[in-house]
Amino acid sequence: ICAIAHVTAKTMPHDDVEYRKGSASNIHDPATRELSVVVPSYNEENRLPLMMDEALDYLEKRQKQDPSFTYEVIVVNDGSKDQTAKVAKEYSKKYGSDKVRVISLEKNRGKGGAVRTGVFSSRGQKILMADADGATKFADIEKVEEGLKNLQPWPKGMAISCGSRAHLEKDSIAKRSYFRTLLMYGFHFLVWFLCVKEIRDTQCGFKLLTREAALQTFSNLHIERWAFDVELLYIAQRMKIPIAEVAVNWTEIEGSKLVPFWSWLQMGRDLLFIRLRYMTGAWKLEAKKCN
Repeated sequence: ICAIAHVTAKTMPHDDVEYRKGSASNIHDPATRELSVVVPSYNEENRLPLMMDEALDYLEKRQKQDPSFTYEVIVVNDGSKDQTAKVAKEYSKKYGSDKVRVISLEKNRGKGGAVRTGVFSSRGQKILMADADGATKFADIEKVEEGLKNLQPWPKGMAISCGSRAHLEKDSIAKRSYFRTLLMYGFHFLVWFLCVKEIRDTQCGFKLLTREAALQTFSNLHIERWAFDVELLYIAQRMKIPIAEVAVNWTEIEGSKLVPFWSWLQMGRDLLFIRLRYMTGAWKLEAKKCN
């Protein structure tokens, strides 16, 4: 298994080099906004409007209260086959392309690949990952901001604050089948045993990173599908980046792209390969420098 993991390991994606060469803003440049919100979107024409309305309403009110607060929302259309891009561009027209930016990928790369693309083109001092379904109340950004603040002083400007649904686990189990509950516990065990021991909920899509932490972690990220969150936090732990876990409000929204059995099977395989590929040296961590 170790040999297979090593031989089949993909090399680092080349986005890092491409963004360095490009003229557009990128993660290597100094921040020009206080906050960047990255929203990965795949076939989200129906769920995206609710999330965007809530997020932009909050961000606009915050900017009116504090004119020095600047933000951008980056919607990454991950090769959608519906009208996701069109819906996102309507918000760009309404609020201006400086506040709402839309990046469209020709082919579907997976949630991790979409988030990585958005992060690399971000301009914020802090970068928030937020799911397009709006399952987490956007105002809870204040909770993860507080979690980030409590980690100060940040070593080399790096820190991560993760939204967490762990406090809701008992209620969610009551609504799930025994099979899905078994899959959930199995996945949690694999995450704890193979990769990340200190974070109870690695999969919540509401994560806030300092710009330096985003540069270091996403520059080393390989997984582009569902398990990318686990590799992200595994990299952070290996690089000794402080991580906070903060309880947030969360509501299950219909339309999830996650297929319980096959998605968990794929993630289980990815978790094993994450551990083995770093352990055998197929994947190595490299420190990146800002311009």
